[in-house]
Amino acid sequence: MSTTPLAVLDLIPLTSGSSTSVAVRNAVDLAQQTERFGYHRYWFAEHHLNPGVLGVSPAVSIALVAGATSSIRVGSAGVQLGHRQPLATVEEFGLLDAMYPGRLDLGLGRSIGRQKPAPSNGGADQPTAAAFSAYTAERGGQAHTTEQRAGNGLLLPKQYDFSQLLATSATKVATLLALLQQPGAYTPDYDSQISDILAFLAGTYVSPEGVAVHAYPGEGAPVQIWILGASGGSSATVAGSKGLRFAASYHHSPSTVIDAVDAYRAAFRPSAELDRPHISVSADVVVGDTDEHAAELASGYGLWVRSIRAGAGAIPFPTPAEAAAHEWTDQDRDLVRDRVDTQLVGSPRTVADKLEQLRDATGAHELAVTTITHAHADRVRSYELLAEEWTRRGN
Repeated sequence: MSTTPLAVLDLIPLTSGSSTSVAVRNAVDLAQQTERFGYHRYWFAEHHLNPGVLGVSPAVSIALVAGATSSIRVGSAGVQLGHRQPLATVEEFGLLDAMYPGRLDLGLGRSIGRQKPAPSNGGADQPTAAAFSAYTAERGGQAHTTEQRAGNGLLLPKQYDFSQLLATSATKVATLLALLQQPGAYTPDYDSQISDILAFLAGTYVSPEGVAVHAYPGEGAPVQIWILGASGGSSATVAGSKGLRFAASYHHSPSTVIDAVDAYRAAFRPSAELDRPHISVSADVVVGDTDEHAAELASGYGLWVRSIRAGAGAIPFPTPAEAAAHEWTDQDRDLVRDRVDTQLVGSPRTVADKLEQLRDATGAHELAVTTITHAHADRVRSYELLAEEWTRRGN
């Protein structure tokens, strides 16, 4: 591969007319194929209550593909700490490392979680509003109100207003929090959660009551820790201040990716893990034989994003014919414009050029590629075409 490694980010998508079992088998096959193509990592995201996205448990997903591969690194991008305990997370990945030693990446994300009520509101519990307030703040608020360009021309679109999502799906989010978190539970401070995970791995954890606690399995496991972040908020600064690897999202929050990597670098302090910053940047990618072929393969993407932002959750990924049949309104197009305009679509040469632009604008040391097409064979071929072009360039 190129001197800039490529990784795979898999959501385990369900496509229109397919089934859960087929989608899971496709994930295993894609991991095997991309290992053969030379990809460096295979990461799983965590999402819930999405009909067309089946990656609900990174640890389980990792176990499924790790046993079917031999060398590619496997990991999470990421474990949602909004409803998970640090100890359980370390134990899960310690168990995986025992079976697949030296191959595990533990990517950690903040995610939505019930926030502890502030004394100023009389102790009233407003979990949905508080959770979304934190979620929006993490993405830089509403600072990016116009389209911008990085120094090398990389598009930084007008930021999507996440308050629109709250307006359309507040009840669903409240239900999600109630289902994922124990009654009465609140999400701890993110910095503290990361500190606890690092302490469990290092064998140095001591409870507030002074009790030394050891994670078996997990303690001493040589997993690589990554922090995921969408903007210059707390995730970026926590990753930098603790000297950890950082994964920034161009595919999920393209307007704030430069903010994210800049904040991470500004906060970075050398650690036993890293002596200098290390960044991966993710991108939505579809590669075809030609620009026109790729555009057809990617045609369902806008409709898929629309379903998420309309509050229904990700639908099974549509066929090109189903996408073409949708009657788009101006409101629809505005809803998905930032994501559609920053999806990297085209021939191998076109997409490789765009990935180089993204890498150079962000200073990324690695790039994580997430690709969804309706046909599994087209998805595999997209990764293969990109790997061939990336290797040919040797950049």
